[in-house]
Amino acid sequence: MVKDNVNEYKIILASGSPRRQQFFKDLDLKFEIRLKEIEEIYPENLKAEEITNYLAALKAKAFDGEILENEILITSDTLVWLNNKALGKPKNYEDAFQILKSLSNETHEVITSVCFKTRTTTETIFDVTKVTFNELSDDAIHYYLENYKPFDKAGAYGIQEWIGLIGITKIEGSYTNVVGLPTEKVYKHLTSILI
Repeated sequence: MVKDNVNEYKIILASGSPRRQQFFKDLDLKFEIRLKEIEEIYPENLKAEEITNYLAALKAKAFDGEILENEILITSDTLVWLNNKALGKPKNYEDAFQILKSLSNETHEVITSVCFKTRTTTETIFDVTKVTFNELSDDAIHYYLENYKPFDKAGAYGIQEWIGLIGITKIEGSYTNVVGLPTEKVYKHLTSILI
């Protein structure tokens, strides 16, 4: 069990996301949170998981020289990929509205990359989940944005919220990945590091 071996290591979660923090609690893993402000800019030629891999590794790079012998740093990045275009967090209400309008009656991919950094190694894994929305009316989108304010979420929505309950017709792949962390893959990779 990871939990039995984790005492020898300190897991550092470099994420301000309450959803990712809750997943680590739900996995019964002891961890501490360390945050750094990172400008999330990536080369324009990158596509899909190349973007999230790059950004997760960039977030980890900010901690170069600070990781101790028994520490594992975990960083992560999520985006929504639709019609060969990356949809990140919305800039404002109008942007969020346009993003949700573009997801209406479409299937998109949610891609999350997770970077594991120790003193001597850096490894990045990723997961892709396909999500299909039914047609979202303007009223439904406005109701969701006004009541749930999903402006900190890639793709301007949370699958676990009202919009997911009324709008999502199909999901192929990991549910937790859509929330923001592919927990099964993260746990498996931690097991390979710790055991």
